[in-house]
Amino acid sequence: MRVELPPEPTYFVDRDEQRERAFRAVREWRGRSRPLVMTLSGPGGMGKTELAHLIARVERERFPDGVLTVDLDDFRLGGVLDPGDVLAQLLESLDVEPQLVAAQFKARCRQYWNKTSGAKLILVLDNARYASEIVPLLPASGESLVIVTSHGPLHDLEDGAAVGMTLPPLEEWAATELLGLIVQDPRLAADPEAVRTLVRLCDGLPAALHAAGRWVRVHRLRPLSRLIPDLRSELEEKGLPDVERVWDTVYDGLSHPARLLYRLLPHHPGATFTVTSATALLGLGQEPCQDALEELHGAGLLDLRSLTGTGDGRMRLPGPLHGHALRRSHRDTQEGEVGQAQTRLLRWIVRQAQRADRFVAGRRLIVSEEYPTVPGAPDVSLEDPQEAADDAARTERAEAASRWLYEERHTLLAAVRLAHERELDAEVVALSEPLWTYALDHPHQSDVIGAFRLAVSSAVRHGGNAAWLVRTRCQLARPLWEAGRFNDAVGELDSAEAVLGFLGDSARDRKLGASLIEFRGMLNGVRGDWQGAALEFARSRDMNLAIPNPYGVMLQTYRLGEATAALRELEAAYRLLSEAHATAVELGRERMTRRTGFALAGVLRDLGRTDEARPLYEQSLQAARRRGSGFDQARIHDAMAELADADGQFTEAEGHRAASRAIRQRNGLDDE
Repeated sequence: MRVELPPEPTYFVDRDEQRERAFRAVREWRGRSRPLVMTLSGPGGMGKTELAHLIARVERERFPDGVLTVDLDDFRLGGVLDPGDVLAQLLESLDVEPQLVAAQFKARCRQYWNKTSGAKLILVLDNARYASEIVPLLPASGESLVIVTSHGPLHDLEDGAAVGMTLPPLEEWAATELLGLIVQDPRLAADPEAVRTLVRLCDGLPAALHAAGRWVRVHRLRPLSRLIPDLRSELEEKGLPDVERVWDTVYDGLSHPARLLYRLLPHHPGATFTVTSATALLGLGQEPCQDALEELHGAGLLDLRSLTGTGDGRMRLPGPLHGHALRRSHRDTQEGEVGQAQTRLLRWIVRQAQRADRFVAGRRLIVSEEYPTVPGAPDVSLEDPQEAADDAARTERAEAASRWLYEERHTLLAAVRLAHERELDAEVVALSEPLWTYALDHPHQSDVIGAFRLAVSSAVRHGGNAAWLVRTRCQLARPLWEAGRFNDAVGELDSAEAVLGFLGDSARDRKLGASLIEFRGMLNGVRGDWQGAALEFARSRDMNLAIPNPYGVMLQTYRLGEATAALRELEAAYRLLSEAHATAVELGRERMTRRTGFALAGVLRDLGRTDEARPLYEQSLQAARRRGSGFDQARIHDAMAELADADGQFTEAEGHRAASRAIRQRNGLDDE
């Protein structure tokens, strides 16, 4: 059972009425055609998320298929949510392979419904803004529970919500109890009037009580009879709302590094950050940043409970504290401070993305300079597969880098937007290249098109680098044609070709020209024009031969072999794919060895040379099993079923089809 819940809060008081209503609703729910939906609404800092997690934690034994949590703010770019992106995350949480996530939104919805049909699971959706964001994410099971938090009521969802609750501020007795748990100091019992004053200053807001309680705990020698009046006097001088004044007072008591980090965190691209990215943002080194994070946590301005043992966990500033930190930034930040911090962080992100890209895809053609280490900001803990001792370790390291690209995708996409806004064109183009590798493994993500458009825009705005213009337009063309926008893709490739004459005669520039011709061939193939595809791949192959570029020759030989096979020129396809496969083995290119071997086996099968095809398919299947790739296993089983049919081995063929069908069903795909 997958349980995506953070550690329990150290202190939680009251909300008895809301908890009882929630538990009663679960007990009385009879599993209709739609899940039980609970909505928890109220201002930021009211404790909605912690209550949602508490309900899920208490009730999870009733829902044996797991607890999934999604903060919808993590998926917003420019304030806009893409439900398809959220569905992809949920499907992967339900053990669907990234490559088997359906491409189109409607198909992805069906896949999600297939995976959740009859399931008994809890889904926590945090920070919803509109009911329309929630509806596509509802599991297709009346035996599931969905808990939604939002700042305001979701009116359009009310008819389908069995329980809708608005959280009020804590009553005075509950706020006093929470303050006592946080402070744990006999001074509170000795001076109830001072405690009452402090509680009222916090307006019953749990987030403010945490900050105020930790502030009192820091000043352990001063009696409350002095401490609270001094605090109240200071707060009244600032003329701010009571809760805001509490946070201001806590903030003013921080060290310089902690205050600086607090002011900078709202300017971090993406909704969440890590210890290492915060270190790059602060720019004072690793230990000062760790100390600052711990100080913010101790002051109640940050929650470090989400951190993992390795220190790579994700953190966020909760909504109201994010707003307060942003206001303090506007008031206190020195000229250029935010810009310098963002530039430093963006260059650190570029470096980490370039490292992950290289570890996933190997050394390949790139048009950006490799970014150096950022002083005082450590690299993320990724290891180079080429330095591994064996194949298993190499695969594990490459997969770790691929996971990093996926987990950081929202930060990478937000970093592209931020770099473009700050006119850091080199950083935009540099970030687009690792995003290309991410997009190959996770196709049909709508935000990728937007990021590649910004890369093209930066290349055009810069105007002085023809290589950027060629590369970024080619990168944009592929997701466009994957989305069925063929004319737009042709336009991008035409624009790329228009600047080919401005490239130099270096090996890199000549490789770029050959790459553009390859893209034209791929687009022709997608459109079914295999004759045109073959002509372009042959041209690109000749260009790579002239450079010379052995890897490019091998790749274009493979593509030309596939196009020739599609044209049913099987003997020619056999010769081409045999050559490509042998070269891939010689060059030690594992991924291309698998691809060329699979394609060669298909041609051998069509030529009736099944005895030669069978071992290639079996090698491909074994490699797919080692990698745990159900996507590859399914297509290899389908091919082996056709091979068995050709040999008259009908029982074996049905076994392969059953294996392929089981993989698709396990991943929630409809039978084809």
